[in-house]
Amino acid sequence: MITEGDDFPVHQTAEPVAFPATSDRNFYDRYFFHGYRDSGEIFFALAFGLYPNRRIADGAFNVLHDGCQYIVRASRVCNGSRWDLHVGPLRIEVVKPLNELRIVVEDNPWGLSADLRFRRRAAPIEEPRFQRRTGPRLWMDYTRMTQHGRWSGWIKIGKRSFSFEPEKTLGARDRSWGIRPVGEPEGGAPSLPWQFFWLWGPLHLPSSCLHFAVSEFANGGRWHECATILRETDDSESDAPVPNARVHHELTLRSGTRHIERARIVLEPEGQTAVTLDLLPMVHFYMAGLGYGHPQWGHGYYVGEDVVSGEVWDLAAIDPTIPMHFHVQSLVRVRAGSENGIGVLEQLVIGPHQPTGLSGLFDPAP
Repeated sequence: MITEGDDFPVHQTAEPVAFPATSDRNFYDRYFFHGYRDSGEIFFALAFGLYPNRRIADGAFNVLHDGCQYIVRASRVCNGSRWDLHVGPLRIEVVKPLNELRIVVEDNPWGLSADLRFRRRAAPIEEPRFQRRTGPRLWMDYTRMTQHGRWSGWIKIGKRSFSFEPEKTLGARDRSWGIRPVGEPEGGAPSLPWQFFWLWGPLHLPSSCLHFAVSEFANGGRWHECATILRETDDSESDAPVPNARVHHELTLRSGTRHIERARIVLEPEGQTAVTLDLLPMVHFYMAGLGYGHPQWGHGYYVGEDVVSGEVWDLAAIDPTIPMHFHVQSLVRVRAGSENGIGVLEQLVIGPHQPTGLSGLFDPAP
């Protein structure tokens, strides 16, 4: 199957670009974006994924404003092209790789549309490769790139219109690809007891961009960790290798939930002074609105040949004890010494985690 990608020197195997190097049904290739005004009044996010071995492409765009999460999502059968970055009304354009991208949400029956540009604030970060096995099977094996940036453009929610200037609109994006569970559950013998602890935090200070990610076992031991502190650069500068740092966290969970009430993060770059960050959430964005853990619109699920859907969630009516709502990105105020900043702390905790006092599969914090 020859596609547009085959006109570029990007081949990694003797196959056309349309054919992944693995036949694993869980192979995926994904874009993610989020952005927010520095006032915290509005938060938006877009996800788009290709699942070549499932023949599915899907995506969603969400906006958090005035106590509601507005959602439009779409899914289609994938034709094998990796260059076709659209699904339903959603479209991604790579204007200048690693520097500038555009996302477009065309008019649709759910009244949520947008035209937004992401421009880099700092160099892209290659996080260490994620690899984890369930018994003998390689359950996760993927790479993620994270990048801080600024946004410009507009969003419309019904008759309301919001414009964004890069001086006041920050955010981040990521690209990840490889193998992780997607689509309908597989058959076979019962899986091992489920446990997953995940923090991911791209943060902005006036003087720098900071990022950390940790994945931990139930006892707090880590199977993945990374952290970086970057200065702001433009696309005319060459990107130097990004040094890694150690991460320490102290989390206080909101009673009756698995979401943070506040957090202290300490980054320790090798040979440099440690940086202490105090994070205070302003609002929780529910990742299920983008398909993460959604029972019908989960990533890679087949919902039809070409389907678009939408809805509005009242945040006050969401029950955070329902497992679908465990996965959140919290928009946080950041305090680092004399500096004040803003950013996001993504959290997903399923199963026991001794350092935070969580037990059982879904038990909330006392």
